[in-house]
Amino acid sequence: MTEVQQLAEFVHSARFEDLSPEALEQLKIRLLDTLGVAIGALDADPIVAIRELLDDLGGSPDATLIGGGKTSPERAAFFNSAASRYLDFMDSYLAKGETNHPSDNIGAVLASAESVGASGKELLTAIAVAYQVHTRLSDVAPVRAKGFDHTTQGAFAAAASAAKALRLPADQIANAIAIAGTANVALRVTRTGNLSHWKGLAYPHVSKEGTFAALLASRGITGPEQVFEGNKGFKDSVSGPFEIDWSAENLESVLGTIIKKHNAEIHSQSALDAAQDIRAQDGFNVRAIEKIRLHTFDVAYSIIGGGEEGDKRLVRTKEEADHSLPWMLAVVLLDGVLTPAQYEPERIVASDVQSLMTRIEIIPKQEFSDRFPAQMPADLRVELVDGTAFSSSQDSYLGFHDNPFDWSSARAKFDSLASPFASESLRNEIDEIVHDLENRTVGELTDALGRVSRNQEH
Repeated sequence: MTEVQQLAEFVHSARFEDLSPEALEQLKIRLLDTLGVAIGALDADPIVAIRELLDDLGGSPDATLIGGGKTSPERAAFFNSAASRYLDFMDSYLAKGETNHPSDNIGAVLASAESVGASGKELLTAIAVAYQVHTRLSDVAPVRAKGFDHTTQGAFAAAASAAKALRLPADQIANAIAIAGTANVALRVTRTGNLSHWKGLAYPHVSKEGTFAALLASRGITGPEQVFEGNKGFKDSVSGPFEIDWSAENLESVLGTIIKKHNAEIHSQSALDAAQDIRAQDGFNVRAIEKIRLHTFDVAYSIIGGGEEGDKRLVRTKEEADHSLPWMLAVVLLDGVLTPAQYEPERIVASDVQSLMTRIEIIPKQEFSDRFPAQMPADLRVELVDGTAFSSSQDSYLGFHDNPFDWSSARAKFDSLASPFASESLRNEIDEIVHDLENRTVGELTDALGRVSRNQEH
């Protein structure tokens, strides 16, 4: 068998019964977290614009849009993934040379599963497949250093999980994966320099295309049999050599993923905890700060700290703010929290945060880099004008794999994001369905999601 056929056999043979109780619970927590983040973004301008476009385009009413209405599965995959991605509050997976967000695949899985009347068990199994494929390819085939985006590996995961949810046979799963993986090699410029809306829409595009590839495969359309190992294939042209024995893989990789506590790029989380700690110390006065110094690990410095992916002190938009470690540190020191409210346009450009972030120095430290990704080290020091200094060191945070969310933590975050758009009774209903999903149908979940309000007046 070719490598994509071996991967397809793994996807096809995956069973709900293969999930450990711990992995099952964490998958449900990831699903609730993702739905909350999506609901919380329904009134964001780009999400409203996309919804209006989809309403104009129409589409067969086979899959539910969060907030009501239906369209074709691939369009629903795009919209629901865009909503769950927009706030940049979703989960993450840290590989040594790559960071990705496996929950980005949930939009594809949910739409595909609903379109065939799938069970909750089938939905959870397909989500587990997405997590396994996405994380493992990031482990062995990182592409960021070569100038490609992490959505590149995600194309294989989105197609694999959508095909699983559609109940395709192994040969069609292989074709779906091959089509999506061949056609969606993406450039890392999406996340460098001045950031655009595409930063939050690049993976929804892959979610859409992975779903469409699975639908094409279901009608007999074939893809390159040697997408991985072939002449000018993925290994030859993009990733370089790697090996995965898919027959030895399980469905447990969700346990290695992490959830965001702060509404910020993932590599900032421990540093923002340090900022909160300093802000709470006796004698601290944010108005008297002279300078701030953060020692962090190389990936945080490179992506959000002003390293190889560009200076992070020109911050004008939400996309730039949530990928600027200086801005995020400044706003947490000033406001004490970083939630969607901090990304209101007037807060982003306010003089206090814009001024404070110019006094921040970010320095990569080799010792910290060596400890990443097992830890997320951050050492923050703040000096006031009178010479008084405050410091805090953090290696982890609530939501990291050594301190994971439990159900109550997940529900609290869900409520904080969804409450403007869903009544308490509806939030309770969604919570109960997700927590008991193996005994429910996907239709029960999407029916509840369709009753969420599209504005902040529920």
